[in-house]
Amino acid sequence: MRVLVTGAAGFIGSHLSHRLLARGDQVLGYDNLDPYYDPALKQARLDRLEPLPGFEFVKAALQDRVALEATFASFHPERVVNLAAQAGVRYSLENPRAYIDSNIVGFLNVLEACRHAQVEHLVYASSSSVYGANRKLPFCVEDSVDHPVSLYAATKKSNELMAHTYSHLFGLATTGLRFFTVYGPWGRPDMALFLFTRKILAGEPIDVFNHGRHSRDFTYIDDIVEGVVRTLDRVPGPDPDYDPMAPTPASSSAPYRVYNIGNHRRVELLRYIEVLEQCLGCKAERRLLPLQPGDVPDTWSDVASLQRDTGYAPSTPIEVGVEHFVDWYRGYYQS
Repeated sequence: MRVLVTGAAGFIGSHLSHRLLARGDQVLGYDNLDPYYDPALKQARLDRLEPLPGFEFVKAALQDRVALEATFASFHPERVVNLAAQAGVRYSLENPRAYIDSNIVGFLNVLEACRHAQVEHLVYASSSSVYGANRKLPFCVEDSVDHPVSLYAATKKSNELMAHTYSHLFGLATTGLRFFTVYGPWGRPDMALFLFTRKILAGEPIDVFNHGRHSRDFTYIDDIVEGVVRTLDRVPGPDPDYDPMAPTPASSSAPYRVYNIGNHRRVELLRYIEVLEQCLGCKAERRLLPLQPGDVPDTWSDVASLQRDTGYAPSTPIEVGVEHFVDWYRGYYQS
């Protein structure tokens, strides 16, 4: 297939591009190498992709409608995976306009381009953050998600609503994936595992928010990519079980789906740190702090619908995944 991957220099996007190329797809990566975190890491990911047969790259932002439309016109993608976004819950408290520009205006441009290019299937990144103030665990796609606690979460919920509108009005097949705490080699420097590793190796204390009492559904990158590919290959149609008298956020009479994509396991942050200490061979000095604004105490994904529809079966325990990350980190940073 001809697949356009936005955010191809990002963590998930670069891994996904490798996987699609390995199976013989043609991939056009689209990324603006935003300096939200170290652009050198993004460029290093891209440097591994650019020599591969079947890969092309365009450097531009989703907000650049002219560049995006020109990319669609020249590449003629059959399917699109939109992973480009302004990421980060905490940063959304400091720079809210960046989230509107990238995650709302940029996503509208993607929807319009897909509509006019008659793309077969748009898969896009949502987030576990949409569950916001929900406390019922595990988080289920049938649950209401109307109480976000960060603007980042609000933009991701908005993406789901926008996608549904285009599925309903124009028959554009869309699938939203609510990612749960993705980690692994080539990961994001603003995520806990990366921050903890850097500070522990430097002999600096690590900030452990909520006194380490919260938990996350940590999901290894290979499991995530497997789920994205399986989803991309399954173009949704109208849900035959959809009941307009009892609607849920997960499905529709339009060609629209939303899934959780996680490990379906809860791990306490303190246990995560213990595993990291074992892999690094040294102890962390922990600075215990209260929960940060915009954060939630726990996440835990119910992936039953994704398993049912695609056969998705995450299989990487944190003991294996964290060790793979540490091996990559030591090699990449020579530490």
